[in-house]
Amino acid sequence: KPLALEAMVSSSTIPYYGNLKEYMELGYVPFDKNPTGASNTLEYAFDDWTIYNTAKNMGKTEIADTYKKRALNYRNTFDKNLGLARARYSDGTWKKDFHPLGTHGEGFLEGNSWNYSFYVPQDVEGLKAYMGGDKRFIQKLDSLFTMYLPDEFFAETEDVTREGILGNYVHGNEVSQHIPYLYAWTSEPWKTQYWVREIMNKMYQNNIDGLCGNDDCGQMSAWYIFTAMGFYPVAPGTDQYVIGAPYLPYMKVNLGDGKSLTIRADKVSDKNRYVQSVTLNGEPIKTAYLTHNPDQIYNDGYLPLRYRYPQSEIDNNNAQVSEAIKRLDKGDDRNSRMWLLQGSDPLFNPAPFPFRYKN
Repeated sequence: KPLALEAMVSSSTIPYYGNLKEYMELGYVPFDKNPTGASNTLEYAFDDWTIYNTAKNMGKTEIADTYKKRALNYRNTFDKNLGLARARYSDGTWKKDFHPLGTHGEGFLEGNSWNYSFYVPQDVEGLKAYMGGDKRFIQKLDSLFTMYLPDEFFAETEDVTREGILGNYVHGNEVSQHIPYLYAWTSEPWKTQYWVREIMNKMYQNNIDGLCGNDDCGQMSAWYIFTAMGFYPVAPGTDQYVIGAPYLPYMKVNLGDGKSLTIRADKVSDKNRYVQSVTLNGEPIKTAYLTHNPDQIYNDGYLPLRYRYPQSEIDNNNAQVSEAIKRLDKGDDRNSRMWLLQGSDPLFNPAPFPFRYKN
């Protein structure tokens, strides 16, 4: 562990690597020094958070404090007037002639501002605040999945095709793949369960070109396996898997050492996709996540999930999804509803990670 932390600190302070010199001096990678400076900054900030978390868990307070501050550098890419990430120059001014849908010459690698703006898995609550709060955050997520992205904005982008796009959400680029799970931090968490099933149905096909993007290091496939099981590691570096909804009625995962995890969702289907409750070995799960530890999924486990079927027809319009769930929810017993609770209710925590920044 000490050597691992030493390697993390060393590799994140090499001044000639990826414009780390400017990043450490300015708090961001400037566009005039690197054409993908905005996306570099966002990715470095998450990397810094993993170093912070490692140092904190090892009791290395001085290192943890340094990298906690660096993990906030994502804020230096956000244009508050737009509520989106944007490239900026060394003198602090924003890039001129900025187009948030563009994937070339805008400061982002193989992606646009709309998708990269959600790449803050280490501080979703802080990201919500920068985007205008819960309602505006939900509106931005809804817009990402339902707006139209013209071909001109990705025609020359490697590994991105129309088959890998849902609205303006680009599933074929790995930095976007946690985005459907961000609804878990909002007052409308059921939308995660809606969109992950849409993605699985539309972007994973059983044919020769069935994947909608480049399966770099197996990430496209890993997303599918995790999501089919019903949970996903939104912020690698934590021990937490944010709960979505299983795709299949039964799965059994071999954990090694003779242990296994059995996942049951007996009535799950395309129409019956909304989770009502989750239990693990008979105990109710009262958070929006499971943990990778002996007390939860890294042990012999039986994880049944109960589902409900919306009373009205639901199409892929998010507003109709929201209204249908609200009508269904009216008058239900609060203690039986994991996924329809508001953030103030102790049975549901829409911001599942214990690490949260304050503005």
